[in-house]
Amino acid sequence: MRRVLETFRAQQRKHGPGPYHFQRAAAAPTDTLALGGYGWPGKPVGLIFSMFRPSDDACKYPLFVPGNAFAVVSLRQLAAMTRALFADAAFARDCDALADEVQTALEQHALMHDGRGVECWAYEVDGYGNQLCMDDANVPGLSSLPYLGFCRRVDRRYQATRALAWSDRNPYFFSGKAAQGIGGPHEGLRMIWPMSIMIRALTSDDAGEIRQCLHWLATTDAGTGFMHEAFDQDDPSHFTRAWFAWANSLFGELVVDLAKRAPQLLQPMANPKA
Repeated sequence: MRRVLETFRAQQRKHGPGPYHFQRAAAAPTDTLALGGYGWPGKPVGLIFSMFRPSDDACKYPLFVPGNAFAVVSLRQLAAMTRALFADAAFARDCDALADEVQTALEQHALMHDGRGVECWAYEVDGYGNQLCMDDANVPGLSSLPYLGFCRRVDRRYQATRALAWSDRNPYFFSGKAAQGIGGPHEGLRMIWPMSIMIRALTSDDAGEIRQCLHWLATTDAGTGFMHEAFDQDDPSHFTRAWFAWANSLFGELVVDLAKRAPQLLQPMANPKA
């Protein structure tokens, strides 16, 4: 964990690009990094640089907002564990200090407006004022901020961000005959990731919305009984990854979550005709 904190600090890039770079010959530009493997430029403003998204696609802007939000949560958890398990107050203070710095930088550099003057979170920024308006299906993502513990589901900024992500303002939001959902550049256009539908249900308190998500999940497995990586918005029989442990595990987590907070919503799933 000390190495994790050290790496986070190095990737704030306050004193140059640091030791980490990656570049390879690749047919897809999202599979490698520009500028000698250090990625597109970003201004050191206190945020942690990320070269790749959770989808493995290269970042457009190197200050990946959901990843920084996740880092804030994890650093605070690490500080609490360090105090409780090892009584290491000095290391805990270092973790809290970096969490505070990143949180402040997010507030200063990662907010944008949804087109109607309402504040919401950008997906990626570069510290120079450029901001990316989108969301990706993978976790961490903007839709998953409450799931990660960064904010509450009813948070005003989150609700605005969520509404934008699940609309045609997001270039990777897809709506077809089979379902609505978010995808990403990793599997291309029209391809909905079931994980996005699971996150939508996990971050909702609306019974109708959750029930709709469960219906989409139950009717887009192409008869395999498993959650896939992605499926075509109009034809679920066109899917990627017959076995995708991440999506299957997240679906199991959703069922456990609903069994605790809204068990009545799981009842119709026992009847395929419901």
